[in-house]
Amino acid sequence: MLDALPPISDDRLLSPIHHADDAGAMRLGDGRVLLATTDFFTPVVDDPRDYGRIAAANSLSDIYAMGAEPLGALNIACYPDKDYPLEYLTEVLTGGQEKLTEAGALLLGGHTVTDSEFKYGMAVFAVWPEYELWANSGARVGDFIALTKPLGSGILSTSLKAGELSAEGLIALTETTARLNAYAARLMRPLKPHAVTDVTGFALIGHGLEVARNSAVCLEIELARLPLMHPEVITLAEEGLKPGGLFKNIKAFAGEVSLPENPPKQLLHLAHDPQTSGGLLFFDAEEKWAEYEAAFKKAGEPLFRLGRVVKGAGIRLV
Repeated sequence: MLDALPPISDDRLLSPIHHADDAGAMRLGDGRVLLATTDFFTPVVDDPRDYGRIAAANSLSDIYAMGAEPLGALNIACYPDKDYPLEYLTEVLTGGQEKLTEAGALLLGGHTVTDSEFKYGMAVFAVWPEYELWANSGARVGDFIALTKPLGSGILSTSLKAGELSAEGLIALTETTARLNAYAARLMRPLKPHAVTDVTGFALIGHGLEVARNSAVCLEIELARLPLMHPEVITLAEEGLKPGGLFKNIKAFAGEVSLPENPPKQLLHLAHDPQTSGGLLFFDAEEKWAEYEAAFKKAGEPLFRLGRVVKGAGIRLV
């Protein structure tokens, strides 16, 4: 589809479409860059305010993945007015604004249309110095691979829709996905990581592959290190409660993923589980790991080491 579009040739464009950066980036001519991103999706939880909070955190995430702080946003809402009371939409927008305020950004307005299915998200923008931006390229052989949120939101939200998720599992899903990546990004910023992206719909594998391709390296990820959002993730996966996107990811990325002999099926599926408002996946020199570990521990922020960067291409699961 992208190949069919007319190519854009402009020196102001910092992030070509095919590079799959987390946000679009355009040089302003004074050393600063305008960042813009948008995302929206159907409800992943039943509570409308929590849905708004999660959708907003997800929309804001791409700005944090580029190393910047959001300035403002526009709401995007598709509203089935025959199926949902107006109060539901109000609660969704309230939840979104709560997260925007927490991020220190301004709501500038938005647009709502009637639709057959509810969808909500934001278009977010930022202005940031070009020399301080992060990219989903630049990982080096010998770097560690780390993630700032546990995995499993796709499996948990699918289980919720099936009526199989426990109250504790729902709390874990809601709290993790509504958590802003701002806190992790602010801890990482002084240490200047080599490469950063966030983990969303293409899962750990898909977004990891973007970094591997752009950096011309191989990511060696230990399946046993994959962090679980809740202990139920594996049990529910064994029961077959997995989103369709998980299997699409497996099919799409199979040619670039090397598997060990007899890999644990549920952990393999977890690595391909599409995430909603996932964590920051980042890469940096081995000698700096202790600094990250200490900073995250002091701040009470989660941090998970997943593996290392090696010579080669694609992803090697071990």
